[in-house]
Amino acid sequence: MSSSDQEKRQRNREIAQNEAIRQATSAVRVTGWAIAFAIIIAVVVVGLVWAWMNR
Repeated sequence: MSSSDQEKRQRNREIAQNEAIRQATSAVRVTGWAIAFAIIIAVVVVGLVWAWMNR
């Protein structure tokens, strides 16, 4: 193989690795927002139930 092919393969590997890191970071960010949203909904539901029970 020529050095040009090897350089292209190495560059493609680096691009793939960077893309994998970007996707993992994005997944963590989405998971964090989903957990926060679920906690907010749970607090609202608990507040409504508590208010209903103590009226």
